[in-house]
Amino acid sequence: MSEIEKRVLGKSGIEVTKIGLGLWAIGGDAWGEVDDRESLDLIDAALDMGINFYDTADVYGEGHSEVLLGRAMKNRRDQFIVATKIGWREFDEAKQTSQYDTVEKLIAGVESNLDRLQTDYVDLIQCHIDFRDPNMEIFVEGFQKLQEQGKVRSYGVSTSDFEYLKAFNADNMTAALQIDYSILNRTPEKDIFPYTIKNDLGVLVRGPLAMGILTGKFTKDSRFEEGDFRQRWHENEDEYRVFLNDLEKVEQLKALTDGRSLAQLAIQFTLQHPAVTLAIPGAKRVSQLEENVQAALLPPLTAEEFALIDSLTPPGGGRKIWPA
Repeated sequence: MSEIEKRVLGKSGIEVTKIGLGLWAIGGDAWGEVDDRESLDLIDAALDMGINFYDTADVYGEGHSEVLLGRAMKNRRDQFIVATKIGWREFDEAKQTSQYDTVEKLIAGVESNLDRLQTDYVDLIQCHIDFRDPNMEIFVEGFQKLQEQGKVRSYGVSTSDFEYLKAFNADNMTAALQIDYSILNRTPEKDIFPYTIKNDLGVLVRGPLAMGILTGKFTKDSRFEEGDFRQRWHENEDEYRVFLNDLEKVEQLKALTDGRSLAQLAIQFTLQHPAVTLAIPGAKRVSQLEENVQAALLPPLTAEEFALIDSLTPPGGGRKIWPA
């Protein structure tokens, strides 16, 4: 297999493979049943394929995803670029605020991430809260202190809210943005991507496969197993209507799959935007991982192929895919 291209993650200076591995699913609490041994094998396979970037969070399986990544890194921490997130644990829904109301609490929270990961530093720490809550400044100050202490190499934020991103990056010290972006959701192209390019923010694309819709494996009759949050696409009438509309677009996109899968087309699309540093599609099986990695090695999409995509979702258009 050819070597995966590496790109610099914004002002962090960290070199990352343009395809990473999202580790939400291996937490085991939102995407259906997973097996820990399979998850560890998946990470081993990703390393063997040349992937160096792994994204997790403290709430994925209540920390189980981080624990598994920590086990996988034992005695080879130097082979991993690790990104994790903090913010949603014990979030106060009534007050719409995080528990981290002091810098000390925030630092202690990140230290708990490090404990689960069995490491003394992470390469990228991210605020997981996707809107501006009252403690935003505490996250920024805490992340910067953790940088000074050597416990984090860089920091970022996970959001699709442009005003919040600008506020979080008020001093232009933020290294990266994690954002939902796909053929079905091109909304970041309007304002956010021009801003990230101008301010040298690396961009991690989550949801390049639109929660699996862009794999082409779903139909209007598809059902999701117990414990899979996508069950709501059938249970909620409005979401089901949107799901059906997405499936119509997917059918038309299949005209572009000659020599590649629909999932590979979707990943190629995200990687070609000049603002995007890397895509971090999730996987539960090695076969899915192999397909994702191959997408990073295929030739770029042509102008004609982009024209069809533009006819389905115009530049800057589309919809945010939950959780955006």
